[in-house]
Amino acid sequence: MTIPAEIDTPEIIIDRDVLQRNIDRMATAVRAKGLHLRPHVKTHKVPEIAEMQLAAGAVGLTVATLGEAEVFAEHGAKDIFIAYPIWVGPRQAERLKRLATKARIAVGVDSREAAETMAASLGDAVGEIEVLLEIDSGHHRSGIAPDAAVDVAQAAARAGLRVTGIFTFPGHGYAPGMPLKAADEERLALFEAADLLTAAGFPITHRSGGSTPTATLTGTSGATEVRPGVYVFGDAQQLELERCAAEDIALTIAATVVSRHEGTDLIPRRVILDSGSKILGGDRPGWTTGFGRLLDHPEARISALSEHHATVVWPAEATLPALGDRLRVVPNHVCVAMNLVDEVTVISGGEIVDRWHVAARGRNK
Repeated sequence: MTIPAEIDTPEIIIDRDVLQRNIDRMATAVRAKGLHLRPHVKTHKVPEIAEMQLAAGAVGLTVATLGEAEVFAEHGAKDIFIAYPIWVGPRQAERLKRLATKARIAVGVDSREAAETMAASLGDAVGEIEVLLEIDSGHHRSGIAPDAAVDVAQAAARAGLRVTGIFTFPGHGYAPGMPLKAADEERLALFEAADLLTAAGFPITHRSGGSTPTATLTGTSGATEVRPGVYVFGDAQQLELERCAAEDIALTIAATVVSRHEGTDLIPRRVILDSGSKILGGDRPGWTTGFGRLLDHPEARISALSEHHATVVWPAEATLPALGDRLRVVPNHVCVAMNLVDEVTVISGGEIVDRWHVAARGRNK
């Protein structure tokens, strides 16, 4: 695809046709497994994309922060899960109360202390917010072991909170060879925690799991819903994990070659693009092959980033791009890239059709 001439670089471009195809495909795949889809909108932060996901059958939205919840509730979302063990003091409680007048709100908890503090802060409104306990299924970030769920749930219930479900994030699926293992560990952890809670008298109606690498692997024996986010765009990590193909990439960064060097025996053959860490983001897991990928030149590697430069090592057998050439770059972690810009350009059929405001950008609290 040729980058439209009206675009100045660097610029995030979203191909609306590919985006819609990705949204529809995930919705169909999840529905076929008998699961609900609750996409994580921290990936895109754009109300127009959330509307597309809901129209395709999503039962609600997942967010990471109160600020993100406020943005999407303001744009009409009616069912929002804050999938994060937020600490709710008096100010956060007031915000939750306001949110609860606009939408069904559920929040994550992974400790007795957080549950008790939340309940005390909510006061008379304690029954208006649903609580899901976060279970650690192997990622070992936040979350409690399945056998600790009853203790935390009982503390939450004594404080007046409504415990209606459990959730987990199989984030260890973001590594080569790990998606299947992470999905299986997710199933076992959710199954164990739900059984223990049900036996203790808790009506567990929500068992929430799934990430982009594992969402289509998640089984109904453990979960009732999945929360993938990156699937709408794809990114270089998903390409290298083989969880998407090049034709599934809906978001790229238009970049211009601003410097080129044929190289020597000691210095690599390379071009420099005007897309540094301030638009690509700086994420690079140890297993990836670079700081992103070039969509139309899979043999090239982004070897280094500075704030406004991307160094791309070019193979000897391929023609080195000319100064002024415009290339499409795929970021390693698309969620970070979206949080670095105020607006994105939307194309369809190779033509610019819209501009979308990244409404939840920077809403980190």
